[in-house]
Amino acid sequence: MTNATPHPSSEKALLDAISRDFETLSRQLKLIAKHVELNRTQIALQSVQEIAATCGVQPSAVVRFAKHFGFDGYTSLQKIFREGLAQQISPARSYQGRMRHAIELGARNLTSTDIAHALIGGSIAGLEEMQGALDASVFEAAVDLLAKADTVWLMASRRAYPISTYLAYALQHTEKRVQHITAMGGMQDGQLRGMVANDVLLAVSFAPYAEETESIVRQAHAKGACIIAITDSTLSPLKRFATQTLVVQETSVFGFRALTNAMALAQSLFLALAYRLELNYQPTRVSAV
Repeated sequence: MTNATPHPSSEKALLDAISRDFETLSRQLKLIAKHVELNRTQIALQSVQEIAATCGVQPSAVVRFAKHFGFDGYTSLQKIFREGLAQQISPARSYQGRMRHAIELGARNLTSTDIAHALIGGSIAGLEEMQGALDASVFEAAVDLLAKADTVWLMASRRAYPISTYLAYALQHTEKRVQHITAMGGMQDGQLRGMVANDVLLAVSFAPYAEETESIVRQAHAKGACIIAITDSTLSPLKRFATQTLVVQETSVFGFRALTNAMALAQSLFLALAYRLELNYQPTRVSAV
C-alpha cells in the first residue's frame, strides 16, 4: 500500500490486509505483524517504543509497518485498535460495562425485543457471509480427517467452550472414540496423555486466544496428531500447527460477539461426518408381493 491508498477503516479490515500481505513483508515487518495479530488489546495501549522493543526492531520499522498499510504513522494505526478495544469482549470487561458503553454511543430507548432483533439480524447476516466465504476444499479435508480418525479429541475454553461441548455430545452418536479435554482443575495436560499419532484434535479458539487451548494444540502437534482449528484469523496462533484451519468471523452487537457462525460450522462438520460414515449403509429392500 501507499499513503495515497485509504487505510483500513476497522480492526478487522486491517487484520485482513495483514493476512493478505504477510508473505510479501520483510522479516522485521513480519515480526511486527505477528505481534499485532496476537496482541490486539495491547496495541491500543503500547507506545511505538514498547512495540519495537518487544519485536526486537527499531521504532522506525513500526512506523514503516503502519505506512505500508496506508496510515500516516503509528498513532493513526493505533487508533483503529483503540476504537476496537471499546467493543471487544474480554474477560476483564464486565457485561454491565459493555452495555453502558453501548448506551453512551446512543443505543437508548431500546426495547428488549429491539435487542433480540438486533442480535438475530446480525446473526443472519453473519451466516449469509459465512456461507459465501466457506472454503469448500478445507471443509471437505476437515471432514476427511474426522472420518479417518479412530479417536477425535476436542479442546476449547472460555467463550469457545460451548462449541467443543456440543461436538462432544454429537460425536457420541457415532462410533468414533471421543475425548473431550475440559481443562477442569487445570488437568488438561494429563488428559492428553492417551493421544497417539494420527488421532485428530479439533481445537476452537478466538481472540483473545486461550492459552490452555494453544498449549494443547502445540502438544498434540508434537505427538503427531492431525489438528483441525476453528478460529477467527489466518494469523491465529492455532493455524501454524493446524492441518486444516476453518476461519469463522462472528458478528458483534453492542460489543457482544455471537457464537452463531461457529456453532453452525460445528454442526455442519458433524452432519457431514455422520453422512460420510453412513455411505456404506445398504437399505433393506422389501420384495413386492
